[in-house]
Amino acid sequence: MSGWWRDAVVYQVYPRSYADSGGDGVGDLAGITARLGHISGLGAGAVWLTPFQRSPQADHGYDVSDYCDVDPLFGDLAAFDTLVAEAHARGLRVIADLVPNHCSDRHPLFRAALAAGPGSAERARFHFADGRGPGGAQPPNNWPSVFGGPAWTRITEPDGRPGQWYLHLYAPQQPDWNWRDPRTAPFFDEVLRFWFDRGVDGLRIDVAHGLFKAEGLPDLPDPAAVPPMRLRGNPLACDQEEVHDVYRRWRVLADSYDPPRALIGEVNLDPGRAARYVRPDELHQAFAFAFVTAPWDARHWAEVGAQLLTQPPVTWVVENHDVPRTPTRYGNPARARAALLAILALPGAAYLYQGQELGLPEAAVPPDRRQDPAWTRSGSSRDGCRVPIPWTRDPAGAFGFSPPGSAPPWLPVPPDWGDHSVEASPPVLTLCRDAVRLRNRLLAGGVLGAGDTVQWAVYDGGLLVAVRENALTLAVAMGDRPVPLPPGRVVLTSGPLDRDGLLPPDTAAWLRAEPPNDRAPAD
Repeated sequence: MSGWWRDAVVYQVYPRSYADSGGDGVGDLAGITARLGHISGLGAGAVWLTPFQRSPQADHGYDVSDYCDVDPLFGDLAAFDTLVAEAHARGLRVIADLVPNHCSDRHPLFRAALAAGPGSAERARFHFADGRGPGGAQPPNNWPSVFGGPAWTRITEPDGRPGQWYLHLYAPQQPDWNWRDPRTAPFFDEVLRFWFDRGVDGLRIDVAHGLFKAEGLPDLPDPAAVPPMRLRGNPLACDQEEVHDVYRRWRVLADSYDPPRALIGEVNLDPGRAARYVRPDELHQAFAFAFVTAPWDARHWAEVGAQLLTQPPVTWVVENHDVPRTPTRYGNPARARAALLAILALPGAAYLYQGQELGLPEAAVPPDRRQDPAWTRSGSSRDGCRVPIPWTRDPAGAFGFSPPGSAPPWLPVPPDWGDHSVEASPPVLTLCRDAVRLRNRLLAGGVLGAGDTVQWAVYDGGLLVAVRENALTLAVAMGDRPVPLPPGRVVLTSGPLDRDGLLPPDTAAWLRAEPPNDRAPAD
């Protein structure tokens, strides 16, 4: 079916932390395959796998040393083929991750660049430059790394002398490709074909707004103003106009398959800039990150939602592997449940991160157990949202993550994780299943459509209301007191209504909409 990505519910899997079949404490492809029933049971239409390709794991797979192979930590290509076949048999499409902005410092082409010397064709594939100051001891420019510290590392030349510097917008083990080199685009064309030919239904493109850097790599006016973990803070290192030519090229390639493959971009920019990546001849979708950073405020959500929907299709998300879990980030589990119901009510695709359906909070990972490369460079750690998810009440095997008697999990699991497990069936799991199934029924029945219009309003008491094509109403109480519901028949709520039938604070409801009411919005 063409255009499945327009309104799909996509379940994001972080392979390290989903299911460990081998007992080494690290999740793997066979573990994912064995647990696909959980994903299809939610009603999801696709599964997105974060990187499983061959990698030294300096940034847990986002440092790729071979784009066309599976890292032995996760299995092999046969295990991947089995996963794809089983997913397709269950009606699940498969989205793989592609990391085109940077690779691993162990990639054969980067190793060849190190060996070849300054001015070589091998080094032209990356960003090598002479240093500044006496003896070239200072970096070529003042750009900071997203992970903290300088974005440059100096190498030792083959003859043993201190040499050139190379650019890495992330960790030193992640050198940036030079997309101005004419060999880069054809190289990645072949990577896309490799995974499309293996049956992948789409690719999620990491740092899709990156790739090209400003010509000449000039200094930033104020590098101290660039916040850590935000590439968008350096306009010279991302969102260059030339990047759109890459996605036009890839769109032709993706559309050449039958059925066409989908391209989903991680475009962490303001909504207006991100929308430029989803033109008819470029990416199919770009993540709507504005809700990830939005405060719990009805007016803000209404403004952001209306802005995002001016450029459909929208890909809604409030959790992923890079940000704190919503029960912690929003301040309580009730808000997390309401946010989940909110993104599932809106037109477009919705991405759910593994464990979000269990209401997992951010896990406290002791500093000496943290593995995020950003931790040592900037003091920021994403480990708390990457802890292995729990499957059983029994703590054996890290609550069912691994077989009993296995090695400890790669990140420590909280002792109360069993209360959040799939086996414990927390109420949010039932809510998630009910919401996705109802959404699917309304879409299948033609009641809802991927291109539906939405009318947003904010009422007194912090009530957010979004009416979708006069067919479904979303109401979210984002204030500090119960509020009356808008007209309509309540079909689902993220928590119980109060005794007077009011919507309590931090609660969302779906209503089958009735004609617009005459209640006046708040000023």
